[in-house]
Amino acid sequence: MLAEYFPVLLFIFVAISVGVVPMVLGKLVAPSRPDPEKLSPYECGFEAFEDARMKFDVRYYLVAILFILFDLEIAFLFPWAVVLNEIGLFGFLSMMVFLAILVVGFIYEWKKGALEWE
Repeated sequence: MLAEYFPVLLFIFVAISVGVVPMVLGKLVAPSRPDPEKLSPYECGFEAFEDARMKFDVRYYLVAILFILFDLEIAFLFPWAVVLNEIGLFGFLSMMVFLAILVVGFIYEWKKGALEWE
């Protein structure tokens, strides 16, 4: 019974090792010589010129939500494509209805200007 889970446990062990071992090696090997220049906050190589808690434009969140929506659409398409032979015509028509609803939503947001960035 446990032999079936061994590859999963091995994968988890390797994933944790790949994440933890470089950090531990870096801490052990790298010299620690902090100075004010290294500890200063910066923004893309420049000194920070605004407060980090500034408000973001609502359009940023709108674009993020739209990206997640259409990203999830692709997540539904892959399993559907794999089992298309087993689900037959009903599965095909169901997915076409799903895609048609998404296309109508996409056209609506395009017409409303939700995808425009100034």
